[in-house]
Parts: sequence; C-alpha cells; structure tokens
Amino acid sequence: MSPASRYTYLGPEGTFTEAALRTLPEAATRELTPMVSVPTALDAVRNGEAAAALVPIENSVEGGVTATLDELASGRPLMIYREVLLPIAFALLVRPGTSIESIKTVTGHPVAQPQVRQWMAKHLPDALWESAASNADGARLVQEGRYDAAFAGEFAAATYGLEPLVTDIHDADNAATRFVLVGRPARPAASTGADKTSVVFWLRDDHPGALLEVLQEFASRGVNMMRIESRPTGEGIGRYCFSVDCEGHLQQRRVGDVLMGLKRACEKVRYLGSYPRADGGRPTERPGTTDTEFVEAADWLTRCLDGRG
Repeated sequence: MSPASRYTYLGPEGTFTEAALRTLPEAATRELTPMVSVPTALDAVRNGEAAAALVPIENSVEGGVTATLDELASGRPLMIYREVLLPIAFALLVRPGTSIESIKTVTGHPVAQPQVRQWMAKHLPDALWESAASNADGARLVQEGRYDAAFAGEFAAATYGLEPLVTDIHDADNAATRFVLVGRPARPAASTGADKTSVVFWLRDDHPGALLEVLQEFASRGVNMMRIESRPTGEGIGRYCFSVDCEGHLQQRRVGDVLMGLKRACEKVRYLGSYPRADGGRPTERPGTTDTEFVEAADWLTRCLDGRG
C-alpha cells in the first residue's frame, strides 16, 4: 500500500494503542504499522511515510503521556484529527506453567505501573518492576524469558504465546486512556458541535500573574479548559510551555477569539487542531459567548464607527 493508506501506531503488535486504532472504521482499510516509540510513529507522518499515527496522549490515572506532549510541541508541526477513549484493564501475562508464587520480576509500560501499584503490593509484594517500551513489548520480553510476567492487555497473550494468569487488574475503576490520531497540518474538519481544540503556548516573559493573564483569555470568552499541563522547554530551569485542551472548535467565534488573544499575549503559539470529542460532550454556552452574540457585537461596533451606534 502507498503511504497515504498507511497508519502507524505505538507498537509492537498487541498494545492498547493498536486496540484503540482498530476501533476506528477506517483502520479496516489501512496498513497498520507498529513502531518502536511515539517519536518514530510521528516521524513517519512528518516524513511522508504514513498518512497518520495513533499515539497515547492522556491517562485518567497517570495524566499526560509526556513523550506525545513533547513531540507535538516540538519539531515539524503536526495536527490532531481524531481522538479515541479506551477503557483500560490489565492482565498478568506469563509463560505457560508459571505460578503467581514464582513471579519475581514483572514489566510493563511506565504509565501502567501507577494503575496496578496497589494490586502488586497486595499480590506481588516482593516482585521487582522494570519498565518496558510498551505493554506489548513487556509481553515479548516475558516470551523471551527476560521477565517472569508482564502487565498488558489480555488480547496480547495469544500474540506472544503467553497465558493470562490474572485478568481485569486495575486500581482505579473506570480507568481509561485517550489516544489521538495525528497527521500533517491541513484544514480542520467542520465543527460537529461536540468538539475539542488543542494548543500549546509559550509565555512571553516570567512575571507575577503571567499565566493568569493568559488563562483569562479563556475565562473571559466562556471557553472551558479541559486539560492544562506544563512541560519543560529544554531552555533552562523554570522555562516551560503549556499544553491545553479546551471545549469547542476553531470555527466558533469564542474559540477563535481565544486563539487570537493567545497569539497577542504569548511568545509563541502552536495550534494542534480542532476535532470531534470522543465522549460526544457538548459545551454549555454561557450568555454573551455564542457565535450570534459575537456577530451582533461586531455589527454594533461597525455601526459605532459609522456614527450609527
């Protein structure tokens, strides 16, 4: 298949990322290629080797996936076009014949550890945890005999010739991971009325209230922020950029006005896309923030300039 028909994802085969990707209808007609890391999956898109990549960006227990946040904030620009929410429960995968009493070493993705920490403390208190590049890669390492067990999706067991010794492991009920489908920059799809917009901004300078001033761009226009995380820029201690998801679409006047405000107030702004919300949630429009009211206010200002206010 051509690069236009190819999607990459955080591999190897059997990851939660692959499971999330396969929930997208278009995945059935694409060549799905596992990559060894988030950066390599996204670089394949940047280099024109793939049309899009699905990568994890946020977990309900551990928070943001820093590799994805940093990749989207740096390098050649990319855009988010879709998001997927996947409920997460782990299985303890072992080689056939392994008993829970014999498990001395376990592995999994670093984001998995906080989600199973309490279960491990109760059932495997003496086991040593070592991180793997992904949960499926941990399963591969168990298959090779390097670890006794791996926390991964139950669906990965058959791929790596393992057995699920224990299933449905999670410390937090309703745990979920959010994944995003990322492609090269283009015109965003039209607003659905249940959308999310993502952006990264860098403050112009550091002074008391600097972040508050920027956040007021959202508050004054009635745009609800759904997530905000600071990430180091690599330019020295105390130098951070801020990754934000907010309700709404760039085509909506209040959201576009927020982004123009950020552009005026910040040193740099990177627009990451406006795309349908996976949960279908629709924002509540506060009085004075609808598109109609923005248009009426602009018309009124024009009349004032014409002496007709």
